[in-house]
Amino acid sequence: MKKDEVKKIVKTKYSKIAKSGCGCGSVSSCCNNSFSAKDISKSIGYSEEEINSLSEANLGLGCGNPVALSTIKEGDVVLDLGSGAGFDAFLAAKKVGNKGKVIGLDMTEEMVSKAKKNAKKYNYKNVEFQLGDIEYMPIESNSVDVIISNCVINLSPDKKRVFSEAYRVLKNGGKMFVSDIVLLEELTEEQRKDEDLIAGCVGGALLKDDYLTIVKNAGFKVRILGEDKKISKRQYSGIKLESLKIEATK
Repeated sequence: MKKDEVKKIVKTKYSKIAKSGCGCGSVSSCCNNSFSAKDISKSIGYSEEEINSLSEANLGLGCGNPVALSTIKEGDVVLDLGSGAGFDAFLAAKKVGNKGKVIGLDMTEEMVSKAKKNAKKYNYKNVEFQLGDIEYMPIESNSVDVIISNCVINLSPDKKRVFSEAYRVLKNGGKMFVSDIVLLEELTEEQRKDEDLIAGCVGGALLKDDYLTIVKNAGFKVRILGEDKKISKRQYSGIKLESLKIEATK
C-alpha cells in the first residue's frame, strides 16, 4: 500500500474519533469495544487521578504512559508526537511548569481543534497544539529537551524519517520517551492491507528488532524501559505483539 493511502486511512479514522469522542483501544470497532477509555488508560499505566482530572482529553488511544517514564523537569521544552486530544501533553505541562512549554503535534485537524478546546477548558497556558506531520516536523532543530510519543509512530509509513526528524529537533543530550506497538511475529499480507488494523496500530507496525534498529540508525542510544506483552490479549485479539517502552538519547 502506498504511503499516501496509509496516511489517508489513519487521518480519516482519527478524524472520526475526534468528532465522536470514542477511542480505539483495540483493533475492533472502537464504539463496540468493551473497554472504556478509563479502563484502557488504567491498564497501561495511568493513575486514577490523572484520568479523572483530564477526562475530556483522554480518548483511550495509548499503549503506555510515556510521561510517567520520562525525565521531564521544570522549564523543559517538550514535544508530543501525535498529541491527539491533549492528554499526555497536559500531563507533561504539569511537569514543565510556567517556565517550560509543551508543543503538541498532530496531523488531524479535528484532533488539534479538540486539543485546543481542552487547553482552554483546563486552563493550560504553557501548551500549544500545531497541525503537522511527524515525518516533517514544523519544529526548529536543536530546540526540544524531551520528546514523548504514545502509540503513534507505528501509524507512520516512514518511521525512519520520524526518528531522523526527532533526532534533528532534540537538543544534544535530549531524550525521547516512546510507548509503541511492535510485532513479535510477522503479519500476513492480508493483515497488512486491513484498514482497521492499519488504523488500530497493528497493520503498519514493525517487528521489534527492526523497530529498534531504525531508532539506533537514526543516531540514538536506546534503553528498553518496559515490554507489555499482555496488551495483546487485552486489546489486540491475541495478535503476537507488545507495547514497547523505550528511552532514546541523542
